[in-house]
Amino acid sequence: MLSKKIEKLLVDQVNAELYSGYLYLHMADFYAEKGLMGFASWFKKQAEEEVEHGLKIRDYLHQENSVLPLAPIAAPEGDFKEPKEPLLLQLAHEKKVTALINVIYKAAREEGDYRTERFLDWFIDEQAEEEENALALIEKFELLGKEGQGLYLLDKELGKRE
Repeated sequence: MLSKKIEKLLVDQVNAELYSGYLYLHMADFYAEKGLMGFASWFKKQAEEEVEHGLKIRDYLHQENSVLPLAPIAAPEGDFKEPKEPLLLQLAHEKKVTALINVIYKAAREEGDYRTERFLDWFIDEQAEEEENALALIEKFELLGKEGQGLYLLDKELGKRE
C-alpha cells in the first residue's frame, strides 16, 4: 500500500502528464496554424505519448488500490510568435517534469517504497530521452535555419515520426 505522501505525488504527476499532453496539443495547433504540418504532427504524437504516461501512472495507482481524484488541468502556457518558441518551452517543460519525477523517486527511496522506485525507473529513462529529443530538435532548428528551405526540410523530417 502506498503512503499518503507517495499517493499524492503520483496523483499530482498524473495531472502533470495530462497537462503536458494539453501543452503539446497547444503547440501542435500553433504549428498547424503556421502551415508547418510536420511540426504539428510531431507535437500531436508527443501529446499522445504524454497522455499515455499519465495513464501508466493511473494504472499503477489502481494496482496499488489508491484513490485517484481527478483535478482540473490548467490552460497551457505560451502565446507563441515564432516557430522556435515552442521548442524552447518544450525543453524547459521536460526539465520541469524530470524534476517532478525525481521528487517522487526520492520520496519513494526515503520511505523504502521499492515497488514505486522500480516503477519510476522507466520514467527516469523516459525523461532522459525526452530532454535529449527536445534539445536535438532545437539544435536541428538552429542548424537548418529558422525559415525557408531549412525549415521546410525539418518540417518534412518531423512529419515522418510514427
